[in-house]
Amino acid sequence: MSTKKMLTIQDVSCFGQCSLTVALPILSAMGIETAIIPSAVLSTHTGGFTGYTFRDLTEDLPLISAHWKKENVIFDALYTGYIGSKRQLQYIKDIEKQNTRPDHLFIVDPVMADNGKLYYGFDEAFAAEMAKFVKGADVILPNLTEAAYLLKRPYVGEGYDKAFVEKTVRDLSLLSGGDVVLTGVSFSSDKLGVAAYSKAKDSVEYCFEERIEGNFHGTGDVYASCFSGALLRGSSLEQAAAIAVEFTVSAIKATLPDRREHWYGVEFEKALPELIRRLS
Repeated sequence: MSTKKMLTIQDVSCFGQCSLTVALPILSAMGIETAIIPSAVLSTHTGGFTGYTFRDLTEDLPLISAHWKKENVIFDALYTGYIGSKRQLQYIKDIEKQNTRPDHLFIVDPVMADNGKLYYGFDEAFAAEMAKFVKGADVILPNLTEAAYLLKRPYVGEGYDKAFVEKTVRDLSLLSGGDVVLTGVSFSSDKLGVAAYSKAKDSVEYCFEERIEGNFHGTGDVYASCFSGALLRGSSLEQAAAIAVEFTVSAIKATLPDRREHWYGVEFEKALPELIRRLS
């Protein structure tokens, strides 16, 4: 069997362990041939750093796609993370049509918000475009804030119940047409995880692990990358969701001894050997 090929499109934060500098090593360690298209290049990520550089690469996207089409470069899967503009969203839809197999897997992490607020540089117009972009995705991976913006509903950050979560994931599935993994779900103070909705089964399964207090940059990218890799390798939706939860928590735990100095990301590299052992 030939090695599966995945294309991931998101930014390069040159330092800070997020986006492509997380996705590429995780997917490669999982045995997936991984190609990238950077949507932008930043000197660091934007969480806690100031004065960072930013170079927009929007106009490179169609040029890369055209070259690949000429060379007959096609992919088994497309996974998107941080996308910086509405125009890039349209270019990526074109890339999906031109550079993927007919039976490809399309995974969207609609990175744009958290903790009830949009990230810097995004507005409600972008959120509306993202809601259009996710249509046709096989799986979307929003957090609770992103889910609220996609559905144009008030953000509910706590005090919700299973009925709320299960209506949310079903409504998100109606929006996208595919499966949904809602991240950052918790019903107790000591557990945190995800709700995985299978459209085919019309069922929700929960994957929880120990909650570790604190703000850990890049964990969403760690989760989405591991999930995408597991799904492309043949794991079920529920299995991929659980594998990614476990790996993300392992990465956080590996970082705790160095937390004071390593505040800008998680040391996921230390958790890769155990992930590889599990997959094998």
